[in-house]
Amino acid sequence: MTSTTRNARLLDPGFELTLRPMRYPDFYERYRDAIRNTWTVEEVDLHSDVSDLAKLSHSEQHLIGRLVAFFATGDSIVANNLVLTLYKHINSPEARLYLSRQLFEEAVHVQFYLTLLDTYLPDPEDRAAAFAAVENIPSIREKAEFCFRWMDSVEKIDRLDSEADRRRFLLNLICFAACIEGLFFYGAFAYVYWFRSRGLLHGLATGTNWVFRDETMHMSFAFDVVDTVRKEEPDLFDDELQQQVTDMLREAVEAELQFARDLCGDGLPGMNTDSMRQYLECVADQRLTRLGFAPVYGSENPFSFMELQGVQELTNFFERRPSAYQVAVEGSVGFDEDF
Repeated sequence: MTSTTRNARLLDPGFELTLRPMRYPDFYERYRDAIRNTWTVEEVDLHSDVSDLAKLSHSEQHLIGRLVAFFATGDSIVANNLVLTLYKHINSPEARLYLSRQLFEEAVHVQFYLTLLDTYLPDPEDRAAAFAAVENIPSIREKAEFCFRWMDSVEKIDRLDSEADRRRFLLNLICFAACIEGLFFYGAFAYVYWFRSRGLLHGLATGTNWVFRDETMHMSFAFDVVDTVRKEEPDLFDDELQQQVTDMLREAVEAELQFARDLCGDGLPGMNTDSMRQYLECVADQRLTRLGFAPVYGSENPFSFMELQGVQELTNFFERRPSAYQVAVEGSVGFDEDF
Protein backbone atom coordinates (compact mmCIF):
# COMPACT_ATOMS: atom_id res chain seq x y z
CA MET A 1 0.00 0.00 0.00
CA THR A 2 1.27 3.46 -0.87
CA SER A 3 1.95 5.87 1.96
CA THR A 4 0.54 9.35 1.40
CA THR A 5 1.61 10.98 4.66
CA ARG A 6 4.39 13.43 3.86
CA ASN A 7 5.66 13.47 7.45
CA ALA A 8 5.94 9.68 7.58
CA ARG A 9 9.14 8.21 8.99
CA LEU A 10 11.66 6.28 6.93
CA LEU A 11 10.77 2.89 8.39
CA ASP A 12 6.99 3.38 8.48
CA PRO A 13 5.24 0.56 6.60
CA GLY A 14 4.04 1.40 3.12
CA PHE A 15 5.40 2.03 -0.34
CA GLU A 16 5.80 5.75 -0.92
CA LEU A 17 5.92 6.56 -4.65
CA THR A 18 6.00 10.35 -4.71
CA LEU A 19 9.37 11.98 -5.39
CA ARG A 20 8.03 15.54 -5.03
CA PRO A 21 8.22 17.11 -2.59
CA MET A 22 11.38 15.14 -1.90
CA ARG A 23 11.67 14.04 1.72
CA TYR A 24 15.25 12.73 1.59
CA PRO A 25 17.18 14.66 -1.10
CA ASP A 26 20.54 13.38 0.17
CA PHE A 27 19.57 9.84 -0.85
CA TYR A 28 18.78 11.11 -4.35
CA GLU A 29 22.18 12.80 -4.57
CA ARG A 30 23.83 9.54 -3.58
CA TYR A 31 22.01 7.87 -6.46
CA ARG A 32 23.28 10.54 -8.86
CA ASP A 33 26.83 10.17 -7.54
CA ALA A 34 26.66 6.42 -8.06
CA ILE A 35 25.56 6.86 -11.69
CA ARG A 36 28.62 9.03 -12.31
CA ASN A 37 30.80 6.30 -10.83
CA THR A 38 30.16 3.75 -13.60
CA TRP A 39 32.66 1.07 -14.62
CA THR A 40 32.56 -2.26 -16.44
CA VAL A 41 34.38 -5.53 -15.96
CA GLU A 42 35.66 -5.41 -19.54
CA GLU A 43 37.88 -2.48 -18.54
CA VAL A 44 39.88 -4.63 -16.09
CA ASP A 45 42.96 -6.24 -17.65
CA LEU A 46 43.88 -9.48 -15.85
CA HIS A 47 46.45 -10.73 -18.38
CA SER A 48 49.52 -9.76 -16.36
CA ASP A 49 48.11 -11.54 -13.31
CA VAL A 50 48.48 -14.95 -14.96
CA SER A 51 52.27 -14.69 -15.04
CA ASP A 52 52.31 -13.27 -11.51
CA LEU A 53 50.37 -16.25 -10.20
CA ALA A 54 53.13 -18.57 -11.40
CA LYS A 55 55.64 -16.62 -9.29
CA LEU A 56 53.77 -17.10 -6.04
CA SER A 57 54.80 -19.55 -3.36
CA HIS A 58 52.55 -22.47 -2.48
CA SER A 59 51.33 -20.59 0.61
CA GLU A 60 50.57 -17.47 -1.42
CA GLN A 61 48.70 -19.49 -4.03
CA HIS A 62 46.65 -21.04 -1.21
CA LEU A 63 45.80 -17.54 0.04
CA ILE A 64 44.69 -16.40 -3.42
CA GLY A 65 42.61 -19.54 -3.90
CA ARG A 66 40.76 -18.99 -0.64
CA LEU A 67 40.33 -15.28 -1.37
CA VAL A 68 38.73 -15.75 -4.77
CA ALA A 69 36.53 -18.51 -3.31
CA PHE A 70 35.16 -15.98 -0.81
CA PHE A 71 34.67 -13.40 -3.57
CA ALA A 72 32.68 -15.98 -5.56
CA THR A 73 29.73 -15.82 -3.16
CA GLY A 74 30.18 -12.72 -0.98
CA ASP A 75 28.50 -10.13 -3.18
CA SER A 76 25.65 -12.49 -4.08
CA ILE A 77 24.77 -12.70 -0.38
CA VAL A 78 24.73 -8.90 -0.15
CA ALA A 79 22.57 -8.60 -3.28
CA ASN A 80 20.03 -11.05 -1.89
CA ASN A 81 19.67 -8.98 1.27
CA LEU A 82 19.18 -5.83 -0.78
CA VAL A 83 16.25 -7.39 -2.61
CA LEU A 84 14.67 -9.37 0.23
CA THR A 85 15.03 -6.88 3.07
CA LEU A 86 16.34 -3.37 2.45
CA TYR A 87 14.26 -2.48 -0.62
CA LYS A 88 11.14 -3.78 1.10
CA HIS A 89 11.42 -1.77 4.30
CA ILE A 90 13.19 1.54 3.54
CA ASN A 91 10.11 3.56 2.61
CA SER A 92 11.58 6.30 0.47
CA PRO A 93 11.52 6.43 -3.36
CA GLU A 94 14.80 8.35 -3.28
CA ALA A 95 16.45 5.62 -1.22
CA ARG A 96 14.99 2.91 -3.45
CA LEU A 97 16.55 4.61 -6.46
CA TYR A 98 19.91 4.25 -4.76
CA LEU A 99 19.26 0.65 -3.73
CA SER A 100 18.35 -0.17 -7.34
CA ARG A 101 21.68 1.25 -8.44
CA GLN A 102 23.49 -0.62 -5.67
CA LEU A 103 21.94 -3.87 -6.88
CA PHE A 104 23.38 -3.17 -10.35
CA GLU A 105 26.81 -2.54 -8.80
CA GLU A 106 26.65 -5.80 -6.86
CA ALA A 107 25.90 -7.57 -10.16
CA VAL A 108 29.00 -5.96 -11.70
CA HIS A 109 31.04 -7.17 -8.73
CA VAL A 110 29.69 -10.70 -9.17
CA GLN A 111 30.64 -10.55 -12.87
CA PHE A 112 34.13 -9.30 -11.96
CA TYR A 113 34.66 -12.16 -9.52
CA LEU A 114 33.33 -14.66 -12.06
CA THR A 115 35.86 -13.36 -14.59
CA LEU A 116 38.54 -13.46 -11.91
CA LEU A 117 37.85 -17.11 -11.13
CA ASP A 118 37.77 -18.06 -14.79
CA THR A 119 41.18 -16.42 -15.22
CA TYR A 120 42.84 -17.57 -12.02
CA LEU A 121 41.44 -21.12 -11.93
CA PRO A 122 41.53 -22.59 -15.45
CA ASP A 123 40.72 -26.09 -14.18
CA PRO A 124 36.91 -26.60 -14.14
CA GLU A 125 37.06 -28.72 -10.99
CA ASP A 126 38.97 -26.00 -9.13
CA ARG A 127 36.38 -23.43 -10.23
CA ALA A 128 33.51 -25.66 -9.14
CA ALA A 129 35.14 -26.10 -5.72
CA ALA A 130 35.54 -22.32 -5.37
CA PHE A 131 31.88 -21.69 -6.14
CA ALA A 132 30.93 -24.35 -3.58
CA ALA A 133 33.11 -22.75 -0.90
CA VAL A 134 30.18 -22.09 1.43
CA GLU A 135 29.64 -25.84 1.67
CA ASN A 136 33.21 -27.15 1.68
CA ILE A 137 35.52 -24.50 3.21
CA PRO A 138 34.84 -24.11 6.96
CA SER A 139 36.30 -20.60 7.30
CA ILE A 140 34.08 -19.30 4.49
CA ARG A 141 31.07 -21.26 5.70
CA GLU A 142 31.38 -19.58 9.12
CA LYS A 143 31.24 -16.13 7.53
CA ALA A 144 28.28 -17.11 5.35
CA GLU A 145 26.38 -18.51 8.34
CA PHE A 146 26.98 -15.24 10.17
CA CYS A 147 25.38 -13.41 7.20
CA PHE A 148 22.46 -15.82 6.92
CA ARG A 149 21.54 -15.45 10.60
CA TRP A 150 20.93 -11.74 10.13
CA MET A 151 19.13 -12.24 6.82
CA ASP A 152 16.83 -14.89 8.25
CA SER A 153 15.97 -12.73 11.26
CA VAL A 154 14.22 -10.13 9.08
CA GLU A 155 13.45 -11.80 5.75
CA LYS A 156 10.01 -13.08 6.78
CA ILE A 157 8.85 -9.78 8.29
CA ASP A 158 6.43 -8.06 5.90
CA ARG A 159 5.89 -4.83 7.86
CA LEU A 160 7.92 -3.02 10.50
CA ASP A 161 4.89 -2.37 12.68
CA SER A 162 6.50 -2.83 16.08
CA GLU A 163 9.54 -1.34 17.76
CA ALA A 164 10.99 -4.85 18.03
CA ASP A 165 10.71 -5.34 14.25
CA ARG A 166 12.40 -2.00 13.59
CA ARG A 167 15.27 -2.94 15.87
CA ARG A 168 15.67 -6.23 14.03
CA PHE A 169 15.75 -4.36 10.75
CA LEU A 170 18.35 -1.90 12.07
CA LEU A 171 20.54 -4.77 13.21
CA ASN A 172 20.27 -6.34 9.75
CA LEU A 173 21.22 -3.06 8.07
CA ILE A 174 24.11 -2.41 10.45
CA CYS A 175 25.35 -5.98 10.04
CA PHE A 176 25.51 -5.69 6.26
CA ALA A 177 27.04 -2.21 6.28
CA ALA A 178 29.50 -2.49 9.16
CA CYS A 179 30.30 -6.21 9.31
CA ILE A 180 29.94 -7.67 5.83
CA GLU A 181 30.69 -4.81 3.45
CA GLY A 182 32.64 -2.85 6.07
CA LEU A 183 34.72 -5.64 7.66
CA PHE A 184 34.67 -8.89 5.66
CA PHE A 185 35.30 -7.15 2.36
CA TYR A 186 37.80 -4.70 3.83
CA GLY A 187 39.74 -7.63 5.21
CA ALA A 188 39.77 -9.17 1.73
CA PHE A 189 40.89 -5.85 0.21
CA ALA A 190 43.90 -5.83 2.56
CA TYR A 191 45.21 -9.10 1.07
CA VAL A 192 44.82 -7.68 -2.45
CA TYR A 193 46.71 -4.50 -1.62
CA TRP A 194 49.40 -6.48 0.17
CA PHE A 195 50.11 -8.21 -3.15
CA ARG A 196 49.97 -4.88 -4.97
CA SER A 197 52.48 -3.35 -2.54
CA ARG A 198 54.88 -6.07 -3.73
CA GLY A 199 54.25 -5.29 -7.40
CA LEU A 200 52.00 -8.30 -8.00
CA LEU A 201 48.48 -8.89 -9.38
CA HIS A 202 47.85 -5.41 -10.73
CA GLY A 203 44.71 -6.52 -12.58
CA LEU A 204 43.15 -7.81 -9.38
CA ALA A 205 44.12 -4.57 -7.64
CA THR A 206 42.61 -2.42 -10.40
CA GLY A 207 39.25 -4.20 -10.25
CA THR A 208 39.38 -4.14 -6.46
CA ASN A 209 39.96 -0.36 -6.53
CA TRP A 210 36.65 0.09 -8.29
CA VAL A 211 34.84 -2.42 -6.10
CA PHE A 212 36.33 -0.59 -3.12
CA ARG A 213 34.90 2.72 -4.30
CA ASP A 214 31.46 1.14 -4.69
CA GLU A 215 31.55 -0.56 -1.29
CA THR A 216 32.58 2.68 0.40
CA MET A 217 29.55 4.39 -1.12
CA HIS A 218 27.29 1.49 -0.09
CA MET A 219 28.44 1.80 3.50
CA SER A 220 28.01 5.56 3.50
CA PHE A 221 24.44 5.24 2.25
CA ALA A 222 23.57 2.61 4.85
CA PHE A 223 25.04 4.71 7.65
CA ASP A 224 23.03 7.70 6.38
CA VAL A 225 19.89 5.56 6.66
CA VAL A 226 20.87 4.70 10.25
CA ASP A 227 21.46 8.41 11.00
CA THR A 228 18.03 9.28 9.60
CA VAL A 229 16.29 6.62 11.69
CA ARG A 230 18.20 7.83 14.75
CA LYS A 231 16.82 11.36 14.21
CA GLU A 232 13.27 10.14 13.58
CA GLU A 233 13.14 7.40 16.23
CA PRO A 234 15.86 8.09 18.83
CA ASP A 235 14.31 5.70 21.35
CA LEU A 236 15.46 2.77 19.23
CA PHE A 237 19.10 3.65 19.93
CA ASP A 238 19.41 2.61 23.54
CA ASP A 239 22.07 0.75 25.53
CA GLU A 240 20.64 -2.59 24.45
CA LEU A 241 21.06 -1.80 20.75
CA GLN A 242 24.59 -0.53 21.34
CA GLN A 243 25.49 -3.77 23.12
CA GLN A 244 23.94 -5.86 20.35
CA VAL A 245 25.90 -3.99 17.68
CA THR A 246 29.12 -4.25 19.67
CA ASP A 247 28.63 -7.99 20.17
CA MET A 248 27.84 -8.35 16.46
CA LEU A 249 31.09 -6.66 15.44
CA ARG A 250 33.09 -8.75 17.89
CA GLU A 251 31.59 -11.88 16.36
CA ALA A 252 32.38 -10.61 12.86
CA VAL A 253 36.01 -9.94 13.83
CA GLU A 254 36.36 -13.48 15.15
CA ALA A 255 34.81 -14.97 12.00
CA GLU A 256 37.17 -12.95 9.81
CA LEU A 257 40.11 -14.00 11.98
CA GLN A 258 39.22 -17.64 11.40
CA PHE A 259 39.39 -16.86 7.69
CA ALA A 260 42.78 -15.15 8.21
CA ARG A 261 44.16 -18.24 9.94
CA ASP A 262 43.07 -20.30 6.96
CA LEU A 263 44.65 -17.90 4.47
CA CYS A 264 47.89 -17.05 6.28
CA GLY A 265 48.77 -20.33 7.99
CA ASP A 266 51.97 -19.80 9.96
CA GLY A 267 52.39 -16.36 8.43
CA LEU A 268 53.73 -14.74 5.28
CA PRO A 269 56.21 -11.86 4.95
CA GLY A 270 54.24 -8.75 5.90
CA MET A 271 50.96 -10.63 6.35
CA ASN A 272 49.97 -12.85 9.28
CA THR A 273 47.08 -13.51 11.62
CA ASP A 274 48.35 -11.17 14.35
CA SER A 275 48.63 -8.17 12.02
CA MET A 276 45.26 -8.99 10.46
CA ARG A 277 43.68 -9.11 13.92
CA GLN A 278 45.07 -5.65 14.66
CA TYR A 279 43.79 -4.33 11.33
CA LEU A 280 40.31 -5.83 11.79
CA GLU A 281 40.05 -4.44 15.31
CA CYS A 282 41.01 -1.00 14.01
CA VAL A 283 38.34 -1.20 11.30
CA ALA A 284 35.72 -2.48 13.76
CA ASP A 285 36.39 0.48 16.05
CA GLN A 286 35.94 2.85 13.11
CA ARG A 287 32.59 1.29 12.27
CA LEU A 288 31.43 1.59 15.90
CA THR A 289 32.56 5.21 16.07
CA ARG A 290 30.74 6.04 12.82
CA LEU A 291 27.57 4.57 14.31
CA GLY A 292 27.92 6.78 17.38
CA PHE A 293 28.95 3.93 19.68
CA ALA A 294 32.05 3.55 21.81
CA PRO A 295 35.07 1.75 20.27
CA VAL A 296 36.18 -1.40 22.08
CA TYR A 297 39.63 -2.40 20.83
CA GLY A 298 41.91 0.63 20.62
CA SER A 299 44.07 -1.01 17.92
CA GLU A 300 45.96 0.88 15.23
CA ASN A 301 46.23 -0.01 11.55
CA PRO A 302 49.43 -2.08 11.06
CA PHE A 303 49.30 -1.98 7.24
CA SER A 304 50.99 1.07 5.74
CA PHE A 305 49.79 0.03 2.27
CA MET A 306 46.20 0.45 3.48
CA GLU A 307 46.87 3.89 4.91
CA LEU A 308 48.06 4.99 1.47
CA GLN A 309 45.20 3.35 -0.42
CA GLY A 310 42.76 6.28 -0.23
CA VAL A 311 45.11 8.92 -1.61
CA GLN A 312 46.68 6.60 -4.18
CA GLU A 313 43.38 5.38 -5.63
CA LEU A 314 41.90 8.87 -5.81
CA THR A 315 44.93 10.06 -7.77
CA ASN A 316 44.92 7.04 -10.07
CA PHE A 317 41.21 7.38 -10.62
CA PHE A 318 41.40 10.88 -12.04
CA GLU A 319 44.44 9.98 -14.16
CA ARG A 320 42.50 7.01 -15.58
CA ARG A 321 39.11 8.66 -15.89
CA PRO A 322 38.92 9.34 -19.66
CA SER A 323 39.58 5.72 -20.65
CA ALA A 324 38.63 3.69 -17.60
CA TYR A 325 35.21 5.10 -16.75
CA GLN A 326 32.32 5.65 -19.07
CA VAL A 327 30.87 8.51 -17.01
CA ALA A 328 32.96 11.28 -15.51
CA VAL A 329 32.97 11.77 -11.75
CA GLU A 330 32.82 15.22 -10.26
CA GLY A 331 33.66 16.32 -6.73
CA SER A 332 35.94 14.79 -4.15
CA VAL A 333 36.04 11.40 -2.49
CA GLY A 334 37.78 10.54 0.78
CA PHE A 335 38.69 7.01 1.75
CA ASP A 336 41.30 7.11 4.48
CA GLU A 337 38.74 7.53 7.28
CA ASP A 338 37.25 4.13 6.45
CA PHE A 339 40.40 2.23 7.28
